Amino acid sequence: MSGVEVRERKNRKARSDKKRDIKPTVNTELKSCVYRLSFVTDTPVKDVIEILCMKGLNNRMVIEHLSQYFRRDYQFKSTFYIGSLENESLQSKIQTGKNERITTRFNQKDYERIYLLSMALDVTPSKATALLLDASISNSNLLNSFVKSYLHTQLDKQQMKDLKYVLKYINKNNPYNEEVSWFTLVSMIVDDLKENTSNVKQRISRWIERNK
Repeated sequence: MSGVEVRERKNRKARSDKKRDIKPTVNTELKSCVYRLSFVTDTPVKDVIEILCMKGLNNRMVIEHLSQYFRRDYQFKSTFYIGSLENESLQSKIQTGKNERITTRFNQKDYERIYLLSMALDVTPSKATALLLDASISNSNLLNSFVKSYLHTQLDKQQMKDLKYVLKYINKNNPYNEEVSWFTLVSMIVDDLKENTSNVKQRISRWIERNK
């Protein structure tokens, strides 16, 4: 194989792996939630949005929620949703409150999945991303899974065991009948330890040691 052919193959691979920017417009409340998630998990905002959207695309409850707005057909695994042009168009629907742009990136394969969703919703990929992000972050099970997965990558088994015990104790003795999520617990820990010099993992570790 010649040097030219090798370079061409590398260029094709680079182009296919390159991520595409999408800048959805969301309300400030949703943006604040995304930034909070980014902070308590030490994860870049772009990555938080990307991960949540991909989890949402694979979550039946999220797709079920969005399906009420499908204007064209959409297939989710073995389920085929029939769209209707009589459904309300969300493209020009104005969100309440102040709105701001945020930025994320998807690889080509994931972008194509976003594009298929946008076709079903009859909106732009940017709008579809905003709708998907909102539906995903509003799903407590999906949000819980995201934060718990992060903790598993950052803490050892004993620390996870200690945190699970704390979470179980809080929920068992919660007088308000509201289940405390992993997100709420980690936010509480991060707020409790204000040291700006330590990262989230260190704060959680210190909090566990302090409360044993």
